[in-house]
Amino acid sequence: MKKYNFNAGPSILPEEVIKQTAEAVLDFQGEGLSILEISHRAKYFQPVVDEAEALMKELLGVPEGYRVIFLGGGASLQFCMVPFNLMGKKAAYLNTGVWSKKALKEAKGLAPVFGAEAIELAASTNSIPMDFEVPQDCDYIHITTNNTIYGTEISERKLQEIYRKKGNVRLVADMSSDILSRPVDVSKYDIIYGGAQKNIAPAGVTFVIIKEECLGHVDRYIPTMLDYRTHIDGGSMFNTPPVLPIYTALLNMRWLKEHGGIKFIDERNQKKADLLYNCIDNSKLFTATIQDKEDRSRMNICFVLKPGYEDLFDEFFKFATSKGMVGIKGHRLVGGFRASCYNAMDVEGVQALVDCIKEFEAMH
Repeated sequence: MKKYNFNAGPSILPEEVIKQTAEAVLDFQGEGLSILEISHRAKYFQPVVDEAEALMKELLGVPEGYRVIFLGGGASLQFCMVPFNLMGKKAAYLNTGVWSKKALKEAKGLAPVFGAEAIELAASTNSIPMDFEVPQDCDYIHITTNNTIYGTEISERKLQEIYRKKGNVRLVADMSSDILSRPVDVSKYDIIYGGAQKNIAPAGVTFVIIKEECLGHVDRYIPTMLDYRTHIDGGSMFNTPPVLPIYTALLNMRWLKEHGGIKFIDERNQKKADLLYNCIDNSKLFTATIQDKEDRSRMNICFVLKPGYEDLFDEFFKFATSKGMVGIKGHRLVGGFRASCYNAMDVEGVQALVDCIKEFEAMH
C-alpha cells in the first residue's frame, strides 16, 4: 500500500532526492567514502556549500548585498542570534503562534542584558492580526510567516501591509515552514531564517539569508558562535557544518529548479490547498480550523470534526491510516487533524486524502 506523508516535520522529501542522498551515504561522488565520513574541508565538499548558496539565491531572486549561510542549532537558535546581532534599543515582535512566541521570549530575556526593550505588537493564533503600528525607533520587527501548529500563513496582501507599516525599520522573518513554497521579495527583509526540515532538507541544518549591511551596528561583544559575521567570513565552515543535510538541501533545490522553480511550486501548492480546503469547506463532518480564508496556511491545513461528530475522531484516524495517510493527527495544542502539504507532496497525495475524507463521510 502506498503511503502519503503529511507529517509537519521532519517532512516529506522528493523520492529522487532521498535516493540520491542514500547513494551518497554509501559512496559520495565516487570517492569511495560516505558523505557521513568525509571532511567538510575536503575539496569535494566546498562546492556543495557554494552551489547550495548560489541555488538558494537563484531560486528566491536574492539581490546583491545578501549572503546565505547554513548553520546548526535550528530556528530556535536564531531566536537569540537575531537579537544578539540586531537589538540596540528596541525590537518588535508580531506574535502569531507558538514559534513567534518563543522568539519573543528569547528577545525579552536578552533585552534587559542589552539595556533594550522587546515589545509585542499584536498576538493571535487563529488569524494574522494587522491592528498595529511599528514604532519607528525599533531596531527591527520580527514576523513568522507560517504557523505550522495552528495553520495560519501571512498572505501576500498582508505582507505588503507589513512592508508599509515597517517604514524604515529592519524586517526579520522566520520562514521555516514556507520557504521556497512561494515567491518572496527578499529585498524587503534584512534577515530571513528557518529550520530546513520542512521544505528543504532533513533535520539538522538551518538556513539564514542576511543583508550584510544590517550587521555590525551594535557595540557590545557578540559571542563568536552567535555572530553572523563569523559564519559569513567562514563560508558556513567556521565549525563543522551539518554536512549530510546541506547536501540533501542542495539536491532538493536542484530538484526544484529542474521542475520549474518557484513559479511551478507556487502554482502546485495553490492547487493542492484549493483541492483540500474545498473538500473540507463542503464537508458535512469536518470544518477548517482557520475560518478566515485569507489567513489559511497552504503548508499546514488544519481541520476538525464538526460539533456533534467529535466521537468519530478515533474512527477517522484509523480509517485514514488504513488508506495510507501518515502524520495527519493535529498538534496537541489544537487537536483535530493536520495535513502538511509541503513542496514534495504532490497533487496525487492530496487527492488521495480528499478521496479518503469523502469515502469516510459517505459511510456516515
